[in-house]
Amino acid sequence: MPGPGPVRTEETNDMTEPRRHHTEHTLDVSAPPEVLYGLVADVTTWPAIFGPSVHVHHLERGERAERFEIWATVNGKVSTWTSRRTLDPEALRVTFRQERSTAPVASMGGEWIFEALPGGGTRVVLLHDFTAVGDAPETVAAVNAALDRNSPEELAALARIAEYGGTASDVVFSFTDTVELTGSAADAFDFVDRADLWAERLPHVRQARLTEDVPGIQDLEMDTVTADGSAHTTRSTRICRGPEWIAYKQHVMPKLLLGHSGLWHFADKPGGGAVATARHTVAVNPEAVTEVLGAGATLADARAYLREALGRNSLATMAHAATYAEQRAAAQAG
Repeated sequence: MPGPGPVRTEETNDMTEPRRHHTEHTLDVSAPPEVLYGLVADVTTWPAIFGPSVHVHHLERGERAERFEIWATVNGKVSTWTSRRTLDPEALRVTFRQERSTAPVASMGGEWIFEALPGGGTRVVLLHDFTAVGDAPETVAAVNAALDRNSPEELAALARIAEYGGTASDVVFSFTDTVELTGSAADAFDFVDRADLWAERLPHVRQARLTEDVPGIQDLEMDTVTADGSAHTTRSTRICRGPEWIAYKQHVMPKLLLGHSGLWHFADKPGGGAVATARHTVAVNPEAVTEVLGAGATLADARAYLREALGRNSLATMAHAATYAEQRAAAQAG
């Protein structure tokens, strides 16, 4: 059962300091606190679990502390900020503080708290404190509205994964494929970056529609065909950091998926040559396994199916990117 609705308070400071506003969102979940803590502690899986999260890029990472840049959808737009987190597995708490925020947020921090309930299960408490740019009432209201929308979505997503009953790794998993390149990593990056040309370049893509209103942040909608001939429409947000990596978050998904994010990475090797890597992070929808794969199918079957299907498409894309990079290298040499 859900806990109380959002709670808001504010601190009154002297006139030289902006007011700090506080919010609290809670949800009671039937899963153990350790499972829920683990899902929150591993921020690399967030884009596959949480709807607003698009990509997380670690800048520093240790056992108890980390620093990362995160991209997420806030009020319909992709925002990015840099955060520091402290992990406390004994107390089952994760504290966070943005060191670089994006307007209308001037500063923000908070805490995840996982409290064991007497009858079993967990009360998840998500706290935020923030200051708003200018501290105008409408600006504070906009930040509160974003927190009131995203926080309950994140709590519900945690519950959906944790309450399945197995381990989190039964539902959320990652895998990686790698292709050696004869040409440069930069040319392979360009091939993947120019997804607007994929319908001409990739046989499994029928149509691609790409917009990039903000440099480096793309919206990609594609019509694709799978090996069995069935057609799918997918839509993704992509974060492009050339010439090294392109991250994406899929928004329109087949029934078997609760979430899917990925990362293309391109690197030249010190001794010559280059390598392209495709990483997928997937959250399986347990309720759709038998519907999609047939009676008797298990989560293990679903993971194997997704590993093969998603890996096949990304390997095909990287193979074409490798050919493109090789041809570019040959043309430049000639």
